[in-house]
Amino acid sequence: MIRKAPISMIMTTPVITLKKHDSLETAEHLFKANHIRHIPVVDGNAIIGMLSYTDLLRLSFADVALNDDDNMSDVMVYSMFNIEQVMNRNIVSVSSSNSIKEVAEILASKEFHALPVVDNNALTGIVTTTDLIKYLLLQF
Repeated sequence: MIRKAPISMIMTTPVITLKKHDSLETAEHLFKANHIRHIPVVDGNAIIGMLSYTDLLRLSFADVALNDDDNMSDVMVYSMFNIEQVMNRNIVSVSSSNSIKEVAEILASKEFHALPVVDNNALTGIVTTTDLIKYLLLQF
């Protein structure tokens, strides 16, 4: 293992993103089609939020108690909210020059599962716990 290896070695690029005016249905489609759990929300190249698949599940779960028709309940709930209302605005990001170890420490201490990688105020990648696990597996 390279002690000072930069996160750029294992981060995911290009990044699948959303805009704040995209629909929650679009978000759900991107999550499912790409088998991902986190999508940065951007304005141009700047990250303004993060949406997780768990955020969508919370909305759907809240509606289950009110409606037995799963397909209709998702559509109804998604029409009541937009990405800007559901996304997390308190973003912790890292630079592509941060070491893999530094990023692992942030993920472990903050209990995050994904961090956007930002250089010069522009989103350049995303690193997830899955990226770290794949890296560790290659070391054995």
